[in-house]
Amino acid sequence: MGFTRLAAIVITVSSSAAVTAEPASIRREEWGTTAEGPVDRYLLSNGRGMRAAILTHGGIVQSLEVPDRHGVPANVVLGFDRLQGYLDNPGPFFGALIGRYGNRIAGGRFVLDDVAHRLPVNNGPNSLHGGTAGFDKRLWSATPLEQDGTVGLDLRYVSPDGDQGYPGTLTVDVRYTLTPDHELRIDYRATTDAPTVVNLTNHSYFNLAGEGNGDIYGHELQINASHFTPVDAGLIPAGPIAPVAGTPLDFRQATPVGSRLRTGDTQLRYAGGYDHNWVLDREGDGLAPAAQLTEPASGRTLSVHTTEPGLQFYSGNFLDGTIAGTSGRLYRQGDGLALETQHFPDSPNRPDFPSTVLRPGQTYRSATVLRFGAETR
Repeated sequence: MGFTRLAAIVITVSSSAAVTAEPASIRREEWGTTAEGPVDRYLLSNGRGMRAAILTHGGIVQSLEVPDRHGVPANVVLGFDRLQGYLDNPGPFFGALIGRYGNRIAGGRFVLDDVAHRLPVNNGPNSLHGGTAGFDKRLWSATPLEQDGTVGLDLRYVSPDGDQGYPGTLTVDVRYTLTPDHELRIDYRATTDAPTVVNLTNHSYFNLAGEGNGDIYGHELQINASHFTPVDAGLIPAGPIAPVAGTPLDFRQATPVGSRLRTGDTQLRYAGGYDHNWVLDREGDGLAPAAQLTEPASGRTLSVHTTEPGLQFYSGNFLDGTIAGTSGRLYRQGDGLALETQHFPDSPNRPDFPSTVLRPGQTYRSATVLRFGAETR
């Protein structure tokens, strides 16, 4: 795929318990069929206690096992144990690759180079996560990788000109890599043959206590951001970037996720909880710390580093107890949270936001690093 300096997501796990090292491995298994063709599931192991399962349907991280402070592994992402679950319930976007545009575009329209483009609306009057048939619902081609003690998976999808209303043929390459250092790395790259807009992310929902083991309100979250983009009732950025100081969105110090949900703040009422974009405090274009998440009972931690300017923290507000996940348990409100590194919502309509325009001859690159650990008592 010719990757150099690509978008990256890395997840690192450590534990106080000793883990016997085994050779890293990757294997493929058939996992059903959609209208676009057969779906494979790739099972990756780093040989040291961390395992990931990735689908060619939507590039979905279907499961991710990491150890707690005692070395006991658990799947810490929400999802389904059968393909049909994803086909019947696409709305939560569990674990999926999101494109062409992660988050919302107001009114399902934007203007680029004086040309108006119309997008499918699938979130009230707005377009969300690429439209009604975004990258999360597409079949990706896959090539397994094994090199220098790491295993990985190269995924590719070619989005044709006009796909979901977006201009230009967009070629997207994504690489998942599981390393001996307990890292799950996701590398993104995209090129286009005509001007377009791009904002790619991964939509995994995390519960560090283990999938299906209750809510995330006791998780402690720190976000490295002193500003956020306030939203209107449609969750579209409204007005200027605002400081988090004095609001329930101030996570500059580690704070339990649920501690301020019932304050009556207007921003929380609009979203039914947290579903906002934080403007990260960063300098330059390299990886910078974005967030830290801790689950006190298990000791599991998750840190986020990224080259992106924003982080969307979503507290699982729209999970309603109607969906049974991988464990067979129902997912209720707040049973998982997403930390989506990204450019800002509605950037194509906001010239004051960092640009998401990609032109021919340019290459889209973005990097995010998620590291798991386990605190000892």
